[in-house]
Formats: sequence, structure tokens, C-alpha cells
Amino acid sequence: MIRGSLVALVTPFRDGGIDENALQQMAGWHVEKGTHGIVPVGTTGESATLTEKEHCRVIELVVQAIDGRIPVVAGAGSNNTQEAIFYNERAHAYGADAALHVAGYYNRPSQEGLFRHFEALNKLSKIPIFVYNIPPRATVDILPDTMSRIAALSNVVGVKDATADLSRPVHERMLIDGEFSFLSGEDATAVAYNAAGGNGCISVTANIAPALCAEMQTACRDGDFNKAASIQDRLMPLHLALFVEPNPAPAKYAASLLGHCDEFCRLPMVP
Repeated sequence: MIRGSLVALVTPFRDGGIDENALQQMAGWHVEKGTHGIVPVGTTGESATLTEKEHCRVIELVVQAIDGRIPVVAGAGSNNTQEAIFYNERAHAYGADAALHVAGYYNRPSQEGLFRHFEALNKLSKIPIFVYNIPPRATVDILPDTMSRIAALSNVVGVKDATADLSRPVHERMLIDGEFSFLSGEDATAVAYNAAGGNGCISVTANIAPALCAEMQTACRDGDFNKAASIQDRLMPLHLALFVEPNPAPAKYAASLLGHCDEFCRLPMVP
């Protein structure tokens, strides 16, 4: 089971292209700081403004830098099922351990359409699949009954839950049989989500404070929620600061203050 503190990695740019050195250095830094997994080319990785070649290159570079030390869950989602299948295949080809797939944003599929999207992915996937449920960005919510149908697919192993509904993991665990990884997609409620039965968080804040995020998730795993809550109290001002502007602009600015990369974002995101 992939669990704990997974970083939703930013994609550094320089001179209009990917800053490959900075990307690989950041990936290595996360291993050193105790991050439990890494998620390149997701929302925080500005996947929406990467070319196909850049998207694949980021996965390749991160897999090379990690070198099997922690899991790599590559962003591969699309509202075009065929494109999602393509990126899933590329994630496998470059050595990612799993792929993360967002629900069908903009075209707003029905619950049946959402299920069939993941059914089509599952049929062809050679790596485990995580479902990314983020209604504020995708405009659709994968409801618990639908999530249970998707979870029954052979290659689907977990969810990144950014619904901000803390009853959701309880409801879904009632419907899903067998091992399933429940990962929060909301930094500010990550401890509460774990208390409701979650297994970790795909975190924006881990870009800036990876050691604390990992320590907090380890405390949750060990059942020490007093310690986890204390760490969360320390992190909360940072959580809030990292969302004063649309993600990932604040995270990239904070990373620039740490000397990791330039703060540049691609339009329509602005620094």
C-alpha cells in the first residue's frame, strides 16, 4: 500500500522550459527529508500547461532521480479517456510505480461515464491506478457508490480525496472491500482525514516542509494523533500561506526562497 506523506511536486521552469537540474535535485531532496512518495505532473506540477513531450520528460527525470527509493505516482489524468490511457502507458514505460487520474473535468460526465472512464483505463493499465476526486477543479464529484464500483476494478488501488468532506473516507470504507489506500488531497484537514480512516496525504505543503509532513503522517500511522495534531498546528500557517493565491504559485515562490527553483509559473498562472 502506498501511504504516508506524498509530495505533489512542483515543476520548475527556466528560460521557458523545464529546469531539469532543479527538478532532479528537488526529487532527491525529498528522499533525504523522509518523504514517503512523490507525485510529479499533477495539478501542482502544472500539467495543464506542459506539452506532451514535457509531461513525459518530467516523469522520466523524476523516476531517474528517485531510483526506486520511494514510490513515484505519475499524474496521467485527462478529460479525454484516450489521452488518459496514453499518459498511463507512458507513466508505465518510464518506470512510475502508479498513475494518478483526475475525474473528467469540463465535460462533466455522469456517474456512469466516470465509471466507464476508469473501467477503460483499468482494462489497459499495467500499473496501479489512483483516482483523483477533486470536485472544485473537476466540476464533478465521484460519489461513494461510484467510487466503490471503481475500487472493485483490478488495477485501482486508492483515491486522492480533495472533496474536503471528512465523512467521505468513512462512507467509502463501508462500501469498499479489501485493501484500498485513502489519501487526502487537502493539507489543512490531513490529520482529521487520517483519524476518519485515511492512510496519508498527497501534499502541496510537503514541497516546502517535507520532513514535518512526513513526521506528521508517521505519527498518524502509529496512532499518535496528539503528536500529529501538534505538528499540524505548527504547519497550519504555512498551509494557509500556500493557498493565498491559486496553487502552485505560492508553493513555487516558497520553493524559490529555499533556493530550489525559480518562482516562474506558466500562464494563465502568475507568480
